[in-house]
Amino acid sequence: MRISVTDRCNLKCVYCNPLGDCDFIEHKEILTFEEIHRIVRLFVGCGIRKVRLTGGEPLVRKNIVELVRSLAGIKGTEELALTTNGVLLAPAAAELKKAGLHRVNVSMDSPEKDSFKRITGHDALSKVTEGINKAIEVGLTPVRLNAVILAGMNESHIPALAQMSVDLPLEVRFIEYCPTSQDTKPASNYVPNSEVRRIIERRFGPLSPALVRETDGPALYFKLGNSAGTIGFISGRSSTFCRDCNRLRLTSDGKISPCLYSDHHYDVKKLLRSGAGDEAVLDLMKKILREKGDYTKLNSPAPEFSMKNIGG
Repeated sequence: MRISVTDRCNLKCVYCNPLGDCDFIEHKEILTFEEIHRIVRLFVGCGIRKVRLTGGEPLVRKNIVELVRSLAGIKGTEELALTTNGVLLAPAAAELKKAGLHRVNVSMDSPEKDSFKRITGHDALSKVTEGINKAIEVGLTPVRLNAVILAGMNESHIPALAQMSVDLPLEVRFIEYCPTSQDTKPASNYVPNSEVRRIIERRFGPLSPALVRETDGPALYFKLGNSAGTIGFISGRSSTFCRDCNRLRLTSDGKISPCLYSDHHYDVKKLLRSGAGDEAVLDLMKKILREKGDYTKLNSPAPEFSMKNIGG
């Protein structure tokens, strides 16, 4: 289960939040920590084992460490992770680890300062790099680095990103770009992962398959020689892996989406705030889980949506 804890973000990435923070969800409509805890507790009882906190940028949510501590205490939660842009990670990493967070994914689309600023709208690369190193230091591992490759913006930095998997114990993952609204970069900026892999192998030599873990999801992992880390490819545009998808998404305003590409969602917040007991909420959750397999990218076309609202 991926949980968006806020629609706020401190970056303006061209593929997600290019207009910056606007059209905020009203504060009263955002799920409270108590509501998130209840939803997770009940879903864990239905078989959910992995929980990921996302945003927007989850580290801008006030007292996020307290939410981590609360969720970590739910019996049956086998993995508690967080996806962040890394800007605020360094000062929070040790506290997050102590509170019970297992690992982090950090979004970093370029290791080069000017390219990073063009993509994110901010000169914050040094803070992100510091956050990555601190996460490794405190044991929020394996640390995954997510990079979206955009034609004309960061293609030339693919080898440098791959090099990071050689030098550091990172899982560097290349994610195919898919436009989600008229405000994000156009579809013409798409670079297939087959091309990304070709660029990497031309520079470093053949990639060898790496061991896949149960929690690796749609990513395919490889290694370069005796590298410290691995390289992953998430090819959501050039391939379809809906049959193997086990993700549910909870938006910051309390709607559960069974498919990223579907315009169908279930308003669990409305049920909670109506005073419904656990059994009524469980009935809805079981319905969602039963219907999950009916939704695919091919049969569930969604209208435009913002990734910062749905949690990626």
